Order: sequence, then C-alpha cells, then structure tokens
Amino acid sequence: MEKIWVKNYDPGVPAEINPDDYASIVEIFETACKKFGNRPAFHNMGKNISFSELDNLTKKFASYLQNDLKLEKGDRVALMMPNILQYPVALFGLLRAGMVAVNVNPLYTARELEHQLKDSGSKAIVIFANSAATLQKVVGKTPVKHILVTQIGDMLGFPKSLLVNFVLKKVKKMVPAYELPGARDFMAAVNSGDASKFKPVALTHKDIAFLQYTGGTTGVSKGAILTHRNIVSNVLQAGGWIRNLVNEDGEIIITPLPLYHIFSLTANCLIFFSLGGTNVLITNPRDFPGFIKELKKWEFTAMTGVNTLFNALLNNPDFATVDFSHLHVALGGGMAVQAAVAKKWKEVTKTPLIEAYGLTETSPAACMNPMTLKEYSGFIGLPISSTIVSIRDDDAKEVPLDTVGEICIQGPQVTQGYWNRPEETAKVMTEDGFFRTGDMGFMNDGGYVKLVDRKKDMVNVSGFNVYPNEVEEVAVMHPKVLEAAVIGVPDDKSGEAVKLFVVKKDPSLTVDELKAFCKENLTGYKVPRHYEFREDLPKSNVGKILRKDLRG
Repeated sequence: MEKIWVKNYDPGVPAEINPDDYASIVEIFETACKKFGNRPAFHNMGKNISFSELDNLTKKFASYLQNDLKLEKGDRVALMMPNILQYPVALFGLLRAGMVAVNVNPLYTARELEHQLKDSGSKAIVIFANSAATLQKVVGKTPVKHILVTQIGDMLGFPKSLLVNFVLKKVKKMVPAYELPGARDFMAAVNSGDASKFKPVALTHKDIAFLQYTGGTTGVSKGAILTHRNIVSNVLQAGGWIRNLVNEDGEIIITPLPLYHIFSLTANCLIFFSLGGTNVLITNPRDFPGFIKELKKWEFTAMTGVNTLFNALLNNPDFATVDFSHLHVALGGGMAVQAAVAKKWKEVTKTPLIEAYGLTETSPAACMNPMTLKEYSGFIGLPISSTIVSIRDDDAKEVPLDTVGEICIQGPQVTQGYWNRPEETAKVMTEDGFFRTGDMGFMNDGGYVKLVDRKKDMVNVSGFNVYPNEVEEVAVMHPKVLEAAVIGVPDDKSGEAVKLFVVKKDPSLTVDELKAFCKENLTGYKVPRHYEFREDLPKSNVGKILRKDLRG
C-alpha cells in the first residue's frame, strides 16, 4: 500500500527544525534573559517582572533548592499555583537546578493530589495558600518533605501585596485555614537563596523536564514524560510557525489559560518568552468583567485560549469595546474551535482565530494552520515542522485520504512514555513508532487534518458513527444556544442514542424548537433523541467541556 502519511509544512516556515540548537529549556531561558534584559517578561495584577529580574530570582531559588533543601538533579518538585508571578520564578528556578517540574491543578481534590504526589515521587511542593488545606489532608501519605507556601499577592510589592492578601483571606474568605508544620514562605525561601552559590547543572536532551499529568478521563491520571528535547523541539517547531508574525520589539500576549496546562505552558510561557514577549497573566479568567477590564489596559498583540473561553468573552457585551487594533495572533487549541465562535471572533476582533492541535503527550503542538490564514477553515492544520501525521484504523493500518481513522503522530516532541507505566506506554505506541492520540480525524490531499472527535466519545447509533463535535457545532449555530454538549446513552432499539445538553442564551428556547433545528441540519440518525437544559456545563481547569461528567 502506498504511504499516505504526510510530512507537510507551511512553505513560509522550515520543513525541519534542529533540536540541537539548544541543549535544554534552561539554555533557551538564559539566552532570552541575556537578550531582552530589562524588558518585562511577565505581568500580573499591575506588577511587572523583567527578564533580568527573573534571571536573578530563579538563580536564587535554584541555589536554595540545591544548598538549603539539598535536592539533587532529577528530583521532582510539584508546582500547585494559578497564573501568578511566583509560577515562572519557581518553574525556571527548579529547571535551572536540574530538577523535574510536576505541574498540579490547584483545583484538585485531596485524592487527586495524593495520587499525583505519590505517583511522581515529588520531594517538594510550591503551593499557593488557597490550596494548602487540601495538601494538609494528604501530605503525610506522600513523599513530600519540603513545603513552600505562597499567597497570591506576595510579589505585587508593598503595600499592594498586603492589601490583596488581606482581602482574599479575611474579606473574601478564599484561603481555608490550614496547618502544615515545617512549611516555609516561598518568597522568604527565594530571597534567602545565595545566587553566588548556585551550581549550574549540565543538562542534555535525555533529561526529564516535566512530568505532565493527563486529565485521567479514561482512568487514573498518568504522568507523560517530557524531556528537554521534547520541549525544546516544540518551542522551535511552533515558534518557527509564528516567528514571521512576531515583532521582537515586544509582543504582548494575553495568558488566561493556566501555565500549569501544557498548551499555555509551551505556547505562552516558553515560546513567547523565548521571543521576548510579555506574558500578561490572568489569575482568574472566569471573572469575565475583571478579565475584560484587564484587556482594556493593554495594546495586546496575541492571545491563546479554548473555544469555551472565546465564546464566553464574545457573549459579554463589554468585550466588543476592547481595542483589538494591535491583535494579530489569536490561537485556539485544547478542544475543537467551533465555526460559529470563529466567525463571531473574526467579526468582533477583525483577526482570524487560528486553530492548532496537540496533546499533553506531544508537548503539545502537532498540527497548526498557517498563520497567514484569513478565515476559519474547520481543519486543525498541517503537521508542523519535523512532524509526521498518519491516519490509522484499529489495527494501526493506514487508511486512504479523506477517510476517518485515528490520528497518529511521530516527531521529536512526542513523549517517550508514561512515568512508571510501561504497559500504558505500549498501548499508545505503534510498532513503527507513532503515538496513537485517541482522536479521530482524516487528512485531505493537501495534507490538512480535520479533527472529528475523541474515539471514546463516538456514539454508535444502529451501526452508524455519530461524532459529538458535529452535533454540538450544529446546536450552537442556533441563535438561542450559548453552549452545547453531546453524549451517547443506552437505547434498546439502536444500541445508543444521542443526548444533547444545552445552556440557553435565550430563556425562551424550547425542546421542540431545538429538535426542529437539529432535524433541519443533521441526518436522521445524528439528530438527538434526548434533550436537557442546564444552567452550566461541567468544564476542566482550562474550560474544556467534560462529557465524562455528563455521562455520570
């Protein structure tokens, strides 16, 4: 059979990258700090931190880890924080000390936190005070020996830091009481570090940079091993695709997705950092009035997000009053971008919403649309530089072009496997070295990939495959629908039936009205048989709708 996998690229960018351009993420970090000096690298709640300041603070923290805590190269350090300035200080500090970052969702339950700390073997944790009570419940059952606690306002400068911390703790009651004997204040630890005693660590491409845990939607959460080579490669790959649009005099990127999530971590924290950009950190993106107020303060040039975030912003009347005249990069990932959202985004901002695709296991970028795209295409793009995409059937055999199969990926950004889980690793790798994504899609003759849906979310109606994404996309085209989600439910006649959950934009919407709209726009077997209106839909930490929670 003729090979039909495609190694394609936007002709405006290199077909290949050379991972050997940098030995590690640390080299990328240190190069940027020297190059961009006093330019602001991160901003949060009115406070800037420059590349030079970050260079000094991370060196001090690295020294503290090495000399005070006696941690060694390869030790795992957990980070449990939202988007605050302490995150990049902790992250780049531990990487400079040769340690492995274990990103933790601050919204985790005690059970989830215990699993991740035990599974990763984390010896230390940097945690913001709002989550400290959760840690208290489980820390004795984990290998964690060193706890560094920080409050949201700690790096905002006097007197603002005191005011913010007081309001969050005493007024808004957002910091539950906790007792963690032996815990130390994070900023006190950083400031006590002796930068002159920092010992640079020799890092190679084989060294692990992150244990990045998957969401655990199909079972226990697994740690994807991401090496320095994986991340360096993806910074070069995705960075190469946007470089022609980037102004090195100073991009300003809005960063609402949490940096502990792989999309924001690589795209915002690493790529735009390496290009000299300023990351404007949004600590609570669900506070849309506050978020939009922050947007109005900036002549921002770039923004990343997920479909539900873009949709929520567009449905806030104040969003249209924001100045978008400097915006030239809007990147959507993490979940499928819906046509209705992309269309409205372009109308309001005058900038196309470019869709990209990737996974935790691919660091994350694997496919991306050319940045010269003027309109939403419905495709997740072309394989990025040095990446091969192959569409396979259940037996890992390649399927013809324009035929739906499982999207499989090969490239230098692909994980070597899951931490201490060789059996799970074997399940997701083909014999010829492709990673099986679990996503269904097809490729056209131009090399563009269309994402159809998650394999496990597919609904089988009387032998016909129904993909929830398609039904959801039709539902949100209805002017009275704000959000939609689809699952399969058992059915005596057809095996499974389609169930549609909807959040109304207009309270007058009825089931009959919705059903008629679906019948007009969908083939019979795809039309939902069951309907349920909800006030909201369950979402992940980045705003991805959680169908598994709807299945119960």
